[in-house]
Parts: sequence; structure tokens; C-alpha cells
Amino acid sequence: MARPKIVPTGIECPFDESELIVSKTDLKGNIIYANDVFMRLSKYPPGDVIGAPHSMIRHPDMPRCIFKLLWDTIQAKQEIFAYVVNMARDGDHYWVFAHVTPTLDRQNNVIGFHSNRRKPDRGQVDTIQKLYRSLREAETSERNAKEGMMRGYDMLMGQLKDRGVEYDEFIFSI
Repeated sequence: MARPKIVPTGIECPFDESELIVSKTDLKGNIIYANDVFMRLSKYPPGDVIGAPHSMIRHPDMPRCIFKLLWDTIQAKQEIFAYVVNMARDGDHYWVFAHVTPTLDRQNNVIGFHSNRRKPDRGQVDTIQKLYRSLREAETSERNAKEGMMRGYDMLMGQLKDRGVEYDEFIFSI
């Protein structure tokens, strides 16, 4: 069944700096666990969340190239930190600083993913919004979504190279 299109409202959902948003997914990114903070901020009933793709909370302002970087990193059995804007069921949004890790079995095979998210401070959001806006502009300038994602990705990697930093160094410098 197709999900109804959600339109962003421009309203930010408040949550406390001490709160931790937690979710776990299977290998395909389908949610297998979501804590009460996730449920409250996403504004979805539990029956709509468990088993659904984590992308159900993807905000259209979020650059696709950041998700490419995220997936490439966690599938390589590495952790990643990223700023992400999510969208609730009613179109409201909330910014998070995400720490995403692969879940490994005893044989060191990736069997799923775990994400903990905290509220970033306003200055961090303001800084990352400028970068994400330019990445989205690059992504939407191409003929198709995949080419656009790769253009945004190349732009991001070029900016990191120009600054002489790795992605993690850049993220923690914001």
C-alpha cells in the first residue's frame, strides 16, 4: 500500500536535549525497534512503524548523498555520525545528530543497524543547513535522481578534500 504524500509544515517539533531517540533496523532498513521518543516525535502509531522502512521519516530537504555516505559507511561495518532532519507524520520536522552503527553477529556479519540520535544545538543546525541546501541544489540540477545524488556526493567529497579533512573530522568540527 502506498503511503500518502506528506507535505512539510515548516514547524519544528520540540524535544529535550537529554532525550535519546533510538531505533533499530534490519539489513534492508526496515524498523524492528523504536523507542518511545522516536514514536512521540515521528507521530506515527506503533503499528505503522514496526516493519516500515526507516525512510518513512525522511524529510525532502535531506540530501540523498548524505544517506549514500551513511549506507556505504555502515555496510562497510563502520560507524557514522550525521546531522539529519526528519519529518513527522503530520509534516512537522526535527533535527538530530545521529550515531549509526552496524549490528554484527558472532561471525562479524552485519545483521542490522542501530541508531541513537540527540538534539543538536541551533548553531550546528544553522551551519549544516547551509551545506545541505547547496547539496540539494546540486542533486536537483541533474536529469535523474541517481545522477543528482552522485553530483551531491562528489561535491561533498570535494569540499572535504579542499578543507583537508575527513568526513568525521568535519562533522565534529561543526
